[in-house]
Amino acid sequence: MSIQNDVSEAEWQVRVELAACFRLLDIYGMSDHTSSHAAVRVPGEPEYFLVNPFGWLFDEITASSLVKVDLDGRIQDGGKINGSGYTVHGAVLAARDDVNCSIHTHTRANVAVASMADGLLPLSQHSLQFFERTSYHDYDRHTDEMKRLQQDLGQNWAMMLRNHGVLVAGRDVSEAFQFTQRLEIACQVQVDAGGKNDLIYIKDEVARHSAEKYEQQGNSIGARSWPAYLRKLDRMDPSYKD
Repeated sequence: MSIQNDVSEAEWQVRVELAACFRLLDIYGMSDHTSSHAAVRVPGEPEYFLVNPFGWLFDEITASSLVKVDLDGRIQDGGKINGSGYTVHGAVLAARDDVNCSIHTHTRANVAVASMADGLLPLSQHSLQFFERTSYHDYDRHTDEMKRLQQDLGQNWAMMLRNHGVLVAGRDVSEAFQFTQRLEIACQVQVDAGGKNDLIYIKDEVARHSAEKYEQQGNSIGARSWPAYLRKLDRMDPSYKD
């Protein structure tokens, strides 16, 4: 049953966008059964965010099914969430006022790159957006995991979770999705290239200049592409809006 009439117009809009993001992550092979997650801050209520319900596949998530949680982990609407989802997204959203959406995935490619000693390498154009702008977080289990995530991410928008996957942040859903998709392609290229021939690295000065240009452009790529992705979903299955 749709809850559109029970929430503000602004909240409903980000619910639809996050639900669309989950469908797109699934379409582009970045879901992992029911194990990964994404979140978006509620507009006008910075202490609350929306996250996917526990046990749901990405291709069945709708705007109404998202669970509302506060930054202290208190669920507001009786839903159930993945505990690690709160740890990851609660940490990022509490520490960064400039972040409104965060996405955590563990695909075959990004786990492989996160397990490489040198991490993400400047091998492709897709990787340049993250040159000298990628954080690293060691795989371990700590009682202060949220604090460690906050410290390791710092002011970057992407973080490789060693032996685990990636965490990406954005100012809105479209930017976080764009970062996630480009990082995934960069990881796929790196995995495909590794071990076959001597690798050709993009020169540091070229990579650095490109990264700066991407940063100056802000979310131009994500904002340009997002309406097209929504049209794609509308053609395939518009039920994400429910």
